[in-house]
Amino acid sequence: MLALKRSGILKAVIIAGDSPAAIQRSFKARVGDLRPQREVSIDFARTVACTFTTARDKVAVVAEAQEDYGLNRSLAAIDLAKSTWYYHHNHKVNPEVKYAYLHPLLKTIACEHPGYGYRRTKEELEATYGVCIGKHTVRRLHQLWDLPLIRSTHSPPPSAIRQAIDQAGSSINLVKGLEDIAPTRVLYTDFTEIAYADGAYKAYLMPLLDHATRYVFGWAAGVSANRDLALEAWTTTKQRFEQLNVGVEDALIHHDQDAVYTSYRWAGTLLIDDRVRLSYSTNGARGNTMMESFFGRFKTENRSLLLDAASVQELTQVVGDRIRYYNDQR
Repeated sequence: MLALKRSGILKAVIIAGDSPAAIQRSFKARVGDLRPQREVSIDFARTVACTFTTARDKVAVVAEAQEDYGLNRSLAAIDLAKSTWYYHHNHKVNPEVKYAYLHPLLKTIACEHPGYGYRRTKEELEATYGVCIGKHTVRRLHQLWDLPLIRSTHSPPPSAIRQAIDQAGSSINLVKGLEDIAPTRVLYTDFTEIAYADGAYKAYLMPLLDHATRYVFGWAAGVSANRDLALEAWTTTKQRFEQLNVGVEDALIHHDQDAVYTSYRWAGTLLIDDRVRLSYSTNGARGNTMMESFFGRFKTENRSLLLDAASVQELTQVVGDRIRYYNDQR
């Protein structure tokens, strides 16, 4: 029995007034009785046309029927041209796959020029990237990838912290130009991604590294690089300072301009509650070279141990052991 699995087909069958079983029997009988040179009756062709409204529906039915009744008989019974069958079955390419290389270009244009529709986007593709495609293709890709949502979404106004950083310019990097830095006075920090469970999963590590001694005063690891993880790392740092009878006041914390480090929660806790100073890199990770050097060395030396960890809990244990080794024995 021919299976009619697509919900759209079943709905059309119900609208036509026939049950799915009746259509199955009619189709099976018609295909089984056909001879290669005989034509399909007009009544049956109309019934099929009402039931399977699109070429895609018909192709799906023929794909299921051809093994039992042959391709030619199935195509004739459902009134589908062989050229259409081959186009859909063998040669039609998913536009998302065909134009995948255009996704980053169209996304960039949508972000940089939110007022552009598909016509101006087509012109921008040709002028900037030398890509020539039809405007209707651009419109279809816009809809496929929800790019109109990007164009209609506006960024929120910058926060007071972000405005202060922008106004300060290069002077927001308080570490630059410092000399004779004493221990515990300047700490570097950032997030880094760590793979575990043989690379199947990833977590994030945030340590706070001393400039003078290269000592890791505090750290935290977790599944997300967010404010909670950052403040957990800062809490462990303060605890270590207390154990050493060292105050955190006026210490300088240097990091990049990640959204976590420009948030009110992070800046408020450190600047107001703990009275430390914040320094921001003006060149991303390249402005925090000591931290990047530590990450490269730490992950290279401990790669196999980190990959062997089966869970976040095991990974946290491994990271703790290796940081203690780094601080005390290395």
